[in-house]
Amino acid sequence: MQHDQIIGKVQALTRLPDRGSAETATRAVLTTLAERLPSGLTDHVAAQLPPTLAAPMRQARDSATEGAAATSGERFGLTTFAGRIAGRTETDEDAALREAAAVLEVLDAALAPELTEKVAAALPRDIGALLPAGRAAEDTD
Repeated sequence: MQHDQIIGKVQALTRLPDRGSAETATRAVLTTLAERLPSGLTDHVAAQLPPTLAAPMRQARDSATEGAAATSGERFGLTTFAGRIAGRTETDEDAALREAAAVLEVLDAALAPELTEKVAAALPRDIGALLPAGRAAEDTD
């Protein structure tokens, strides 16, 4: 999936007023996701994204591993996930969660299915519930 397609889909799902807002939301979610995922998995996700969207993931990974050989992502739950996105998008946590769900839905369509499964497995249940597969599993509980 190309950069413009991803941003356009995020904008449509979130009903954000412009592409710039959708771009900001997408980058904020991808950066926060990269902070949470193990670095190797972050690399695999970034490899399947357009370079302009892979860059924030790689920068977050590099910042997390600076001065250390960290291979596992930072451990945090949904509250921190939403708070970081809200801080990066200058919005509230409810809006951040809506934007995160939209970006993760588009990401689900952009990535190979087996990679999406690995991402879901690496996330805690509360964040994983934002994924389309997570929402489907949650509905059956």
